Amino acid sequence: MSYVGPDFEPPRPPRHPLRGPLTVAVAALVPGALVGWLVWQTVGDSGGDAQASPSSTSSPWGRPASPGASDDGKEQPGGAGGTGAGEKPNGSPSASAPGASGPLKGKVVVIDPGHNPGNFQHTSEINQQVNIGTNSKECDTTGTATNDGYTEAKFTLDVARRMRTVLEKEGATVKFTQDGDRSWGPCVDERAEIGNKADADAVVSIHADGAGAGNRGFHVILPGSVHSGAADTRPIVASSRELGERVAGSFLRVTGSAPSNYIGDGTGLDVRKDLGGLNLSTVPKVFIECGNMRDSKDAAQLTSSAWRQKAAQGISDGIASFLKK
Repeated sequence: MSYVGPDFEPPRPPRHPLRGPLTVAVAALVPGALVGWLVWQTVGDSGGDAQASPSSTSSPWGRPASPGASDDGKEQPGGAGGTGAGEKPNGSPSASAPGASGPLKGKVVVIDPGHNPGNFQHTSEINQQVNIGTNSKECDTTGTATNDGYTEAKFTLDVARRMRTVLEKEGATVKFTQDGDRSWGPCVDERAEIGNKADADAVVSIHADGAGAGNRGFHVILPGSVHSGAADTRPIVASSRELGERVAGSFLRVTGSAPSNYIGDGTGLDVRKDLGGLNLSTVPKVFIECGNMRDSKDAAQLTSSAWRQKAAQGISDGIASFLKK
């Protein structure tokens, strides 16, 4: 999500993180993951150029978030948007039966597996211009892949399905924006609409990044305050931030992965104002980039079934924490 496409922003000089309070803040938030994280920071690959956008905000780990250039419509052909003219793909939002008894009974969670395995065969459709509230962009993209060809679309569906199992056991009703049950899409404006129509208590969009080798770690994308055209995120900014902070903390704790070393100044948080999937949402929503598919060390995790189960558990735990508050 951080390189090619209409939402791509050229790299800008990285800000120097405020290292002082980080260790204490992380220890307070996720003490179980602190040792692993510090080791990762010490021996892991050094990051590439950080990328920034105009928004910034504070993080629960004591440092200002530095938004990057990832996107809900990344990779060739790039973009973000929704259902444009022309053929619509088959399929409808996939939903679980009403949740069983459990602490999340009565809660509705929408999981948005980023991209669609069929997008590769429907480039003209996903290149359609659609309205994302503030402007028009392409419907969607193919997503990225590891150097060995494991696609982001396959990764996101696998993690999403694992999350569904976890959350349903907690009693939640789970809905998908797509479950591999349509030929392409949905476009990102339709993805937002699915969460809105479901009156979801939380929406999480699952992704993996495609930055350069050496860029490692996860980051959670939060909506910035946008009030323009059809977009008005002001009612959901605070709740989405809380959702994102809880997801980030749980993901770090369960997976042992560190916050991104190239976006967010080590906070694992990235505020964006240019993503249709967030700008058009009327319910709490965040994206998570679970790692960088183009880095060999991150790719080894992303392609591991055992690690994907941890990722699903970590994201689900963050959602559950948010919904139980």
